[in-house]
Amino acid sequence: MPVDKATAFLQEIPDENTTELLTNRGPPRNNMSSGRTTGALLYAVSAAVLGMLQFGFNTGVINAPRAFIENFIRENNQASPTLLFSVIVSIFAVGGMIGCPLASWIADKRGRKFALTTNAAFGVIGAAFMGFSKIASSVEMLIIGRFLIGINCGFATTASPTYVSEVAPVRLRGAFGTVNQLAVALGLVGGQILGIDVILGSDDGWPWLLGLAIIPSAIQCFMLPFAPESPRYLLLVERHEEKARDVLVHIRGTGEVDDEINDMHAEDRAEKQEQKFTIGDLFKIQALRSPLIIGVVMHLSQQLGGINAVLYYSSTIFESAGLAPADARLASIGVGSILFIMALVSIPLMDRLGRRTLQLVGLGGMVVSSVLMTVAFFTYKDNFTMSVFAVLFTLLYVAFFGVGPSSIPWMILSELFGQGARSAAVSVGALVNWFANFIVGLTFIPMNDWLGNLVFIPYTVLLILFFTFTYFKLPETKNRTIEEVTSIFKK
Repeated sequence: MPVDKATAFLQEIPDENTTELLTNRGPPRNNMSSGRTTGALLYAVSAAVLGMLQFGFNTGVINAPRAFIENFIRENNQASPTLLFSVIVSIFAVGGMIGCPLASWIADKRGRKFALTTNAAFGVIGAAFMGFSKIASSVEMLIIGRFLIGINCGFATTASPTYVSEVAPVRLRGAFGTVNQLAVALGLVGGQILGIDVILGSDDGWPWLLGLAIIPSAIQCFMLPFAPESPRYLLLVERHEEKARDVLVHIRGTGEVDDEINDMHAEDRAEKQEQKFTIGDLFKIQALRSPLIIGVVMHLSQQLGGINAVLYYSSTIFESAGLAPADARLASIGVGSILFIMALVSIPLMDRLGRRTLQLVGLGGMVVSSVLMTVAFFTYKDNFTMSVFAVLFTLLYVAFFGVGPSSIPWMILSELFGQGARSAAVSVGALVNWFANFIVGLTFIPMNDWLGNLVFIPYTVLLILFFTFTYFKLPETKNRTIEEVTSIFKK
């Protein structure tokens, strides 16, 4: 790293106007459209967040049919059913690791709308592979389908929030941003409900269950051609101001969009004045490396705390706690429901209590809950009350996850970095998150076979370490500008 580049970063202090633009302090001046919600805007956001619903659905749907899928593997393959089921679960995250950077590249080259439409068509293909795998007696088709749908979901976790943030008015950007998390939770609950015995949780029903992933993508394929392109992309990338203006008039429901156009131009000028940094720079410059480590640890705490062990294998966990298989699948619905409720609860708390406080409360609560879960797992035999408590403690663990660790890792990197380094930092965080997701999905079943009732102890130890790191290292970003936050790491 040339010395002058690092020095330039440390000496870089944006003027008052630039800082105002980079941190979005307050609404645009005299912009009467900045707080309006129109039918066209809701349509565009709905079309985009179907990709996030797809992500939630495919995270939760694999849980209930484990026994039936393992029977299918046993009938069509000589390999270990348990091992192959772990591969089927975890290959989803491998696809996600590919989908994230692919989304950024296509969205910047061809536009947000094109990226979302292409990804929707790709999702149809992945769902078809999974849905027809049993008819074809092909375990390979099931693995390929989960891999393809993983690419689709990883793509969506990058492309959908980007599009939503760029079409939403500034005053409503935070509120519309939470729609993504709500869509994930709704998809998760939907997948778990459809997986119960009386619906599609059966030997004949599981291919239909997995194949239903075709519906969100198919609806997107129909809706997106009628949705507008991102006005920010049209103005700042394609340089078509009239097209951007027409889109803003359409989705804002008013012709008074001059201030919003001017704000985007000013943001563009401010961004050009700021030094650009690559992923390599994040590791070489101390003032960038420190917030990157914090952000990466936040992402690791989300995954290595064991939440996806619950999301992917809650039926297995509840059966281990003494519930009958049918009851375990019913109890699993509570996992997604709790996440959906906590997504709603955390919205007003995020700006009231702050990111650091919620992250610490969430991690601390997960530590206590995982200890209580382990105790209940040891005492459930011939004790129905402790079986119930094991389920309740698991749901409490999920609830504390929803308090902060569910959403804060995804937003914290954007608040720790200025515009010049933000894109690179967010990309690193997303990649780490999906890789940790893959590790948990692949290792939980072998760990469960090896450790039995102690399976959550490793996650508990990691949660304690993450809590300690967060307490000493994570600064509070609530009510602080980007410049105020980045200055902490420049000192």
